[in-house]
Amino acid sequence: MISLKSTIEELNALNKGTLMEQLGIEYLELKHGYVKAKMPVDERTKQPMNILHGGASIALAETVASVGSAAIVDLDKFDVSGASVTANHVGAVSAGLVYAEAKLIHKGKITHVWDIEIRDERGYRISVARITVIIVPK
Repeated sequence: MISLKSTIEELNALNKGTLMEQLGIEYLELKHGYVKAKMPVDERTKQPMNILHGGASIALAETVASVGSAAIVDLDKFDVSGASVTANHVGAVSAGLVYAEAKLIHKGKITHVWDIEIRDERGYRISVARITVIIVPK
């Protein structure tokens, strides 16, 4: 179960057997309205032109937004799911790590909206995304 009291180790253990594990995504920080994670740029996440695949960036962005929403709702009463994704890939990276930082910009009863920036190890912006997460009663 995800909550704001979850340790980083507990969050990362939830990735076992999922897309997040396959892509090498690791959570680094979680607090109310903020999530930070990293992902390697390697054979799992690159496209044939030897740069980070835009789909991998979007998977990273949706992951941090969804975890952020899951941490601030009662998961016994609600499910959270990505409902809308928009992204712009504004840079390229061919090796190393990328870091996603998600910031909650709207917390409604039915939707949460997150802005996500993905940067490389030097701090250069690679992608920006906006994710809407829907909060559905069980």
